[in-house]
Amino acid sequence: MGALLYRVGRLSFRRRGLVLSLWLAVLVASGAAAAALSQESTAVGSAILPGTESQQALDLLKERFPEQPVDGASARVVFVAPEGGTLRDPGPGATLQKVIEALRAAPQVAHVVEPVEAGVLSEDRRVAYSEVTYRVSGDKVTDEARTALTEAADLGREGGLRVEVGGDALEPQPETGLLEIVGVAFAGLVLIVALGSLVAATLPLLTAFVGVGISLLTITAVGGVINLNRDAAVLALMLGLAVSIDYALFIVMRYRNELVAGRVPADAAGRATSTAGSAVVFAGLTVIIALGGLAVLGIPLLTEDGLAAAGAIAVVVLVALTLMPALLGFAGRRVQGHGGRFLGIFRGPGAGSGSTRTLGQRWAELVTRRPVAMVLIAVAALVVIAVPATDLRLGIPDDSTAAEHSTQRKAYDLIADNFGAGVNGPLIAVVDAAGAGGAQSVAEQARAVILDLPDVADVAPAAVNGRGDTALLQIVPDSGPASEATENLVADIRAQADQVEAKTGVNLYVTGQTAMNIDSSDRMGEALLPYLTIIVGLALVLLLLAFRSVLVPIKAAVGYLLTVAATFGAVVAIFQWGWLSGITGIEDTAPIYSLMPILLVGMSFGLAMDYQVFLVSRMREEYAHGAEPTDAIVGGFRYSARVVTAAAIIMISVFLGFFLSADLSLRLFGFTLAAAVLFDAFLVRMTLLPAAMALLGRRVWWLPRWLDRVLPNANIEGGQERPETTTPRLPTFGESVS
Repeated sequence: MGALLYRVGRLSFRRRGLVLSLWLAVLVASGAAAAALSQESTAVGSAILPGTESQQALDLLKERFPEQPVDGASARVVFVAPEGGTLRDPGPGATLQKVIEALRAAPQVAHVVEPVEAGVLSEDRRVAYSEVTYRVSGDKVTDEARTALTEAADLGREGGLRVEVGGDALEPQPETGLLEIVGVAFAGLVLIVALGSLVAATLPLLTAFVGVGISLLTITAVGGVINLNRDAAVLALMLGLAVSIDYALFIVMRYRNELVAGRVPADAAGRATSTAGSAVVFAGLTVIIALGGLAVLGIPLLTEDGLAAAGAIAVVVLVALTLMPALLGFAGRRVQGHGGRFLGIFRGPGAGSGSTRTLGQRWAELVTRRPVAMVLIAVAALVVIAVPATDLRLGIPDDSTAAEHSTQRKAYDLIADNFGAGVNGPLIAVVDAAGAGGAQSVAEQARAVILDLPDVADVAPAAVNGRGDTALLQIVPDSGPASEATENLVADIRAQADQVEAKTGVNLYVTGQTAMNIDSSDRMGEALLPYLTIIVGLALVLLLLAFRSVLVPIKAAVGYLLTVAATFGAVVAIFQWGWLSGITGIEDTAPIYSLMPILLVGMSFGLAMDYQVFLVSRMREEYAHGAEPTDAIVGGFRYSARVVTAAAIIMISVFLGFFLSADLSLRLFGFTLAAAVLFDAFLVRMTLLPAAMALLGRRVWWLPRWLDRVLPNANIEGGQERPETTTPRLPTFGESVS
């Protein structure tokens, strides 16, 4: 691979105009496709989870109640009369009626409840809400229908009422433009300070713009052909932006080192692509496999998110290997600059050439002198941070987690304060009496049983279909849809359903958006351990191939598990327990978004392997060329620690840019990935890893002779780009290094 990448880098450097033109053409073509095919993305909560009880019940309702849009989107429009008045007064009442008429005339609307006639009024008659049901699901509500909904609300506000709107019909699309700018701006600042050259700092940003731009435009175009949930593009942006800058940075830094070593620019570009580029290929491949592996879980949301993000990583890897050498051809020696002094990592243009002791080298010397203490400190810190993870609860964001200033959150709070939190998330019990008869009587029996359960505010009388073989009951819990009490209520109803079925032979199911969210969270939780097992197994195999060592993969996998556990702990403490709310601004705690743990496992695996590859590959290169084990660790840190440190800070800054969002889901993902990078880069890869390697000494590179003969040589450290330059074979344990 090293020889091929050397030729790719050198050719891209020499044919830089052609390479740049081709990538710009791909960018323009992607933009044209996106403009021609783009459409609204699917809302997060609209995805179907096949095989769950709530989905089975929903399918049954579609069959038995064809006249009702049981899976249609809904909106709750809340009306508040002016202070001192009521909604029964002539003025406010007339305005309310105008809004109701506008809602009924809106596109895709199937049914609108008139709140005054239905008696849905607060005790003081100042607050009421109307349930608006649509003929289509949330992912198919058009922009025209959403606009009509907001215009109807504005009509009420113009008439003197306070009007707030919630529900999945008004599903917002996350605004990430400012967040991208903040993250990239800080990343650019880090690059300028670290590299000491405006030219060198600009190149990774240019490749990120091209790679991520092509990825997002392609996802938009694909979304015009098949429905994609909105998280797919956001996660591709979040991960692709950080990774693309880092991969480009690795190549730029190696190019600068090669220039310092005396190579001409074309050879330096080829050598940088061969060495750092080999690590980029391997690191990118691990990310792609990990994210693509989400498809094997059979959960549509995860499949979409994983494939979209994996595709973005594939693009940015190709851009880094071809466009970056081309841009280096335009920049030439101007990338050398004057050397940065960021955190003491760079000491002039010759940093890393052997003339000075870098901060990374001094840190490695400290760690390898006190390996036992460093291992204990790192492990203890990660375990303590991981403790809150034992209380992890999963859920799906709803209007209760929306930004405080949003109309969705205001509508939720008004309903909860005046009618009870459970009204925001009613449950539906479905009685399937096909072949048994008597759906009405069984439904009434079930209603009586459910009313006696804890946390039940009300159960509406049964509604029976025309054939009399199916009935449904609307259940209003006392607690909100995301509460643990509501989860327990669903479990209690299903336990009673088993008894009903045993006595009558009639099936009783629980569905509704709240039940579907609970089932979705359970399904995600069940998939977490199998996926984590797959990822750890994948790490062992890939690292065995990369480093031809048995112990290096084991240490990497253990460190990765510690990273995941610590990240879960930090997320629970901040988002679920509300710790540090004065600093983070997260005052309203909620269960953790059920997609997050699995996505964290996949994404953090890729990020962890990035740092593992870039640090250990340089150590292996030093060891392969005759350095003693401890000297190889220190030497590898001398060349790699500074770029990994800068790369980690860039990733953290990009991810924390999303923490500025008002959307809780974006804040959660941004914080989670930033925490994962922080723990893995600085505690695991730059502390625990070298300390453990120093303890093991030469044994860390042990590989059985039979396995040495069987495994292909991936040449992750490069060095085979020219026939006369070969990489020495690493000795098996017990051999000496000559």
